[in-house]
Amino acid sequence: MGVFEKIIIQGDEVLELIPQRAPIVMIDKVYQSTESSTVTGLLIKDDNIFCKNGLFQESGIVENIAQSAAARIGYFCKMSNTIPPIGFIGAVKNLKIFFLPASGSELVTEITVMHEVMECNIISGKVSCNGQQVAECEMKVFIQK
Repeated sequence: MGVFEKIIIQGDEVLELIPQRAPIVMIDKVYQSTESSTVTGLLIKDDNIFCKNGLFQESGIVENIAQSAAARIGYFCKMSNTIPPIGFIGAVKNLKIFFLPASGSELVTEITVMHEVMECNIISGKVSCNGQQVAECEMKVFIQK
């Protein structure tokens, strides 16, 4: 993943893209979004619901990837002035967690759409922190129309 300096959406505007609300919001900025990919960021805070003993847990990493996928759809809904749909994780495949990042770290997550079939998006997700890969997986996300 490259270095992303320009933030296109951050703060409360992120909530317009995803259905989650505090304390389950696991992205706080969007760096880019195209038809086929989206890059998001998350500053891991000490009080994050998925932090334990100062480390961001596996479940939080998976949720971060899923919300990055939701942000892609939400971004295009926002551009077309429509309400973003609700999505559900249908499956996680080939999940690899290389390390648990510490609170205070910044995650950069890139999702790439591999396939879109009716209401199912199959995405590839990669998470990095300080240039090191944190995790990767494939995920099926079902969209409620």
